Amino acid sequence: MRITVVGAGSWGTTVAALAARSNPTVLWARRPELADRINETAENSEYLPGFRLPYGLRATADLTEAVSSAEAVLMAVPSHGFRSVAERMAPDVPQTALIVSLTKGIEQKSLARMTEILHQTLPDHDPDLVGVLTGPNLAREVMEGQPAATVIGMRSTTGAARLQEALMDPTFRVYTNPDVVGCETAGALKNVMAIAAGMAKGLGFGHNTLAALITRALAELTRLGIALGGKPETFAGLAGMGDLIATCMSDQSRNNQVGMKLARGRRLDDVVAEMNMVAEGVKTTEAVLELARRHRIEVPIATQVGRVLYEGAHPREAVLTLMTRRPRSEI
Repeated sequence: MRITVVGAGSWGTTVAALAARSNPTVLWARRPELADRINETAENSEYLPGFRLPYGLRATADLTEAVSSAEAVLMAVPSHGFRSVAERMAPDVPQTALIVSLTKGIEQKSLARMTEILHQTLPDHDPDLVGVLTGPNLAREVMEGQPAATVIGMRSTTGAARLQEALMDPTFRVYTNPDVVGCETAGALKNVMAIAAGMAKGLGFGHNTLAALITRALAELTRLGIALGGKPETFAGLAGMGDLIATCMSDQSRNNQVGMKLARGRRLDDVVAEMNMVAEGVKTTEAVLELARRHRIEVPIATQVGRVLYEGAHPREAVLTLMTRRPRSEI
């Protein structure tokens, strides 16, 4: 299968490397100098240093060239730039191509998921061929060949199976799931919870606190995800519980790092400015809170993350507010 990955950050580069092991693969980079450097050195030293990329992987900064003959286009562009890149590539994407979002975020103003943006920017494309790849996938661990699993959410079972075959190998297991909404929603919502987990770590709390936080975070994102149209069982799988655990527990998570640094007294603007890649949860939190308001879903953890990010509340105050909420049943 001819595969194009659009976006040369750490995860886009990792997925391109996975695909290139057995498929002709092109990686689109926004900056020509980055594409040239990848081709010259077989390494993405800016976003994924220390890993040699497969021989069959080729980088380009020409978007038309990248997508015009692709059988599958995998989008790894941050949520705030996703729509503009999708609009640019729309005239050149083959009608039969599978299009998959690797981005775990929600567009701020429209509150659209990334697959919804793809439906809007490619209105004539078969919606069953548009999906999402998501799960507990930390880029460096995948590149190191540590055993990992992911899930492709796509309504076309044939399309999902083709991608499953193209990406799966002995260290990277790929599952399929027709619940696109659930898979995508879980991936976006967990970033907000990862910031909360980082705050707990930064405050010096231990495993009891993290276990309680992750459990209640799963309940919270499941409530909202079901209201948005996802299936309950999806949130108990790789896209939900799996990704939530990985992102909340790992210091490799950018959202986790944001929470830790805020809890240690850093200013949000300074934390974001020094990061080489986007922490989607910083922008997604606002969208999640608005979605919860519209659907009348209670999201206490996301609410407190929002207070810290946007209102200047201290993480310790946010924890106290959560712990002193009125008593209630767990279910």
